[in-house]
Formats: sequence, C-alpha cells, structure tokens
Amino acid sequence: MQIKKKIILDHLGVDFIITKKFDKKFSAIKSDFFIKEILSKKLEAQYIFVSNNFRFGNKREGDVRQLIKDEEKYHYKIVKPQPLILNKKIISSTYIRSLLEKGQLKKTNKLLSRNWSIEGIVQKGRQQGKKIGFPTCNIDIKDYVIAMPGVYAVKVKQKNSNKSLKGIANLGYRPTFNQKKILLEVHIFNFSGNLYNKYLSVEFTKFIRKEKKFKNVEQLKKQIQSDLKVAKKS
Repeated sequence: MQIKKKIILDHLGVDFIITKKFDKKFSAIKSDFFIKEILSKKLEAQYIFVSNNFRFGNKREGDVRQLIKDEEKYHYKIVKPQPLILNKKIISSTYIRSLLEKGQLKKTNKLLSRNWSIEGIVQKGRQQGKKIGFPTCNIDIKDYVIAMPGVYAVKVKQKNSNKSLKGIANLGYRPTFNQKKILLEVHIFNFSGNLYNKYLSVEFTKFIRKEKKFKNVEQLKKQIQSDLKVAKKS
C-alpha cells in the first residue's frame, strides 16, 4: 500500500490496516473459503462495508449477494454505503482518473479534498535539466495513475517534514530529448542541496500546459521561463 494512502487513513482515525499481497496463491482462494476462514475466523468481522459491484474469490466468483446470504451463518452485517453523487455523476475512482487524464486538476483536487500527489525516491537521471540551467529531481512514478502529461505547479515535502517548498514539475516523456519512459521531474524554487535517494511527496496544485516537443533546446528554455512565471504565481 502507498505511504500516502496509509497517512490519509490514519488521519481518518482508522485503528489498523491489514495489507495482503495479491499473489497467485491468494488469487486462487474460493469465495466461500474466504468468508469462512478469513472474514469470520481470522478477522472475526462484525461489519463489512462493500459497494454493490464488489467481487472477490477465485475468478471473481463471489459477490455482495453471497456475503449477504451468509450474514446469519457467520454473524456479521453487510453495510453498503451510498455512492457520492454530484451533478448526477457518481464520484468514483474511475471518474477521478478520467479527470486527471484530461488535465482537470482543479476539479480533481476539489473532489479529493486534497491535492493529488505522487511520492517516490529521487533518482539520478540524464542531467539534461542541469545542463540547460534547470536542475530537477527525477522521480520514478512506478504504478501511479497517470495524469495528463504536461507541466504543473507543485508543492514538495521531504519525508517526515511538514514544511512544503514550491516548485514546478514536468510529468511526461520529455519528447525534446526522446525520452521513452514516463518520468516526473521536479524543480524546487530557491533550493540548494542534494536530494538523491531522498523520499519526496509532490503535490500537484495547478495544471499549466500540455507536454510538447520543441525544435531545439533554446525554444525549450524560453518556454521554461514562461512556465516558471506561472508556477511562481500559483
């Protein structure tokens, strides 16, 4: 589980979290075995909160109807929370992802009640930013949901620190430099120091523009100066 998700759950007052790796062995568990041995015997569940489309067990054989059918047998109660609906739209994780993919960051942050963020370890890159006078922290985004590739105003925090620093980030493939792998590059304003191998949390506060390929480095540098002005005002 992502550290960010754990922090959010902690702030909501969750007493404890159980994280289980979903491997081949676990995926083969039958739904009736999961209810009897895990939900009932191991967890001694009394209330189980699930959505209507929840599925579980080998090949997704189990569903909410099965859970309800076994309520009395295993002494638990199924609770089905009503979905959050705004302007006749169900506010689901799928909907949030679609907003991010469209670059609608302002709406995304409002619905999340927080700034969407990416966290990771700063890695050594190809030093392209430093060569053009624009040093950046390179973060491998791994399995994150991908927002629209482009330039964003951001806030950056180091692990175990409440102090945030403003900056600008490029999320994308760096087409000017023929980068093949998507990467998050962050430039922190008025900062000097070595952040290699440091764990950073990057909060996205404003979508500035889509990613584009420039004819040459000089055009890129000119655009960066323009982007910096926008980000610093955010």
